Amino acid sequence: MFARAFRVRANTSIKGSDRRKLRSDVAAAFPTLSSEQLAELIPNKEELNVIKIYSHKGEAITVYMNHRNPILFEAEKVLYPTVYTLWVYPDLLPAFSTWPPVLQKLAGGADLMLPGVVVPPSGLPRVQRGTLCAVTLLGNRAPVAVGVAVMSTEEMLAAGMKGKGLAVLHTHLDHLWEYGDKSYPPTLAPLVTDSAAKESAGDEEELEGKEPVTNCSPEPEQHLDIRDLSLKDRDSCAELLGKEESHENRAAEPADDASTEDAEDSRTPQEQMDALFNQCFFHALKCKVKKSDLPLLTSTFLGSHMFSCCPAGKQLDIKKSSYKKFSKFLQCMQHQKILQVKELHKGVESIVEVDWKHPDIKAFAVPEGLSSACAAQDSKSEDREQVYHAPEIIPLYGVSTKMIPLFQESGHRKGSVLSSSEVRNIIINYVKSNELVDETNKNYVKVNAVLCDCLLDKSEQDEISHLKWDELLSRCLERLQPLHQVTFSGQEPMVRKGNIEPIDITIAQRSSNKKVTIIKNLELYGLDPQCVANALQQKVQASATITPAPGAKDRVQVQIQGNQIHHLAKMLLEEYQLPRKYIQGLEKAPKLGRKK
Repeated sequence: MFARAFRVRANTSIKGSDRRKLRSDVAAAFPTLSSEQLAELIPNKEELNVIKIYSHKGEAITVYMNHRNPILFEAEKVLYPTVYTLWVYPDLLPAFSTWPPVLQKLAGGADLMLPGVVVPPSGLPRVQRGTLCAVTLLGNRAPVAVGVAVMSTEEMLAAGMKGKGLAVLHTHLDHLWEYGDKSYPPTLAPLVTDSAAKESAGDEEELEGKEPVTNCSPEPEQHLDIRDLSLKDRDSCAELLGKEESHENRAAEPADDASTEDAEDSRTPQEQMDALFNQCFFHALKCKVKKSDLPLLTSTFLGSHMFSCCPAGKQLDIKKSSYKKFSKFLQCMQHQKILQVKELHKGVESIVEVDWKHPDIKAFAVPEGLSSACAAQDSKSEDREQVYHAPEIIPLYGVSTKMIPLFQESGHRKGSVLSSSEVRNIIINYVKSNELVDETNKNYVKVNAVLCDCLLDKSEQDEISHLKWDELLSRCLERLQPLHQVTFSGQEPMVRKGNIEPIDITIAQRSSNKKVTIIKNLELYGLDPQCVANALQQKVQASATITPAPGAKDRVQVQIQGNQIHHLAKMLLEEYQLPRKYIQGLEKAPKLGRKK
């Protein structure tokens, strides 16, 4: 829930009856808290604030703050404690223990899978489906995550400790934790000592054959799962795959649909992303790419072919895989002699050859639900190219260091991301709450010390005492960090730093007084440079080439003979329906009807 940044909408203090109501709600939600503990958690006189936020998925969440730390959060009228609260009351919730390397996965947004749960000698805590639970690390009782049980304890044991155990909502190291003082978990000794645990480990009746960390467990594959999990952060993906293939006892297990799904669920997020890349790679080669498409830019293969093969609800992200770079993924496929990649132009790699008779391609079966689409694409090769949809681009603003005093009153900090309308509302509320509207002329705002420091240059501070509303807002926007959000069709929104660069069109002079049209930054708008070059080449019957863009890493530019801005403008504005404000250089088109 808090693995990604959230937006703060409001920050107010809690007083009187609201504070008493919150205390009664906490007492009802956590009946094990004594009256003294409730008074400590929800004090009568100390500062207590409530913050309204929206998660990256748009969920409305209420966060309660005490001593500048988030102590509780409320979603869909359910109260949850934060890790800061659980460090003070570590036994407030039933706790499941896991291995230390798993914490980084949980903080990144992963749920707690049952193969990663360490079963203590006394057995798992007794919970029902939907019970609020904590997650601790082996050897320390201080919770590091809060989640909701997906299964009851009996269902977990019946499933052989496979599949998803807890849906994780909040963790140490996530963005909600960062909103506090960023302290680290205390070291709290487990309630059961190690020596007692060793004595209890031999008791098969108490463990019921389910304890995965003892040598007497009747299910050796459960022991192997947890050892694999602890090694995943230290070993390479290839070594892990080799180890999994060597477990013959796993291969002997019955392979029904349910066990296959559980096995997939037990993989780390990195392994799942590797599998998704492999699936989309073979799907694209089998259904999307044909021999006449070669040579094919690797960026085009990824953006136009592999992305379109991604199942609904999933998204390819090379940085979340073990490869980290798409070029390394292709190198791996080249080592397997599936395809061949060459640098046809300096800095620009292309797929030049594909072995469609390779056993891995022939053996690949298109996933159910996608096979019909693949068959349709095979029958109509001309429909293989995707219809382009112009991205939605929204300018955003980040709170800079200099502007913190102006925005901290509304609960925002350095780096908070806001839209222009949100900035406008915050400034209006600030002016009104501080009574800065000029009494004689309401079109002007009085400049107080905060506005003076944030919005005025040093040379202006002794001269300007009032600002017009529009000048006040424009100065504010100029001093915030520029950002922009790009949303491509069927994909999650992406927030990038700075203003988006326009598609840049220039005319260059070559030898013998020949002119060429150069187009840059097409990739920023989801346009494939190779497709644009091919389309232009067919329209104007002139030579078009792809070359690396100077000074721009991993970008290319299209170069076509002659001044082709008229044709290019028609393509970008009418066919691709890009707004004119994102295209630079259209004024350089040759004037029609001009006599030479």
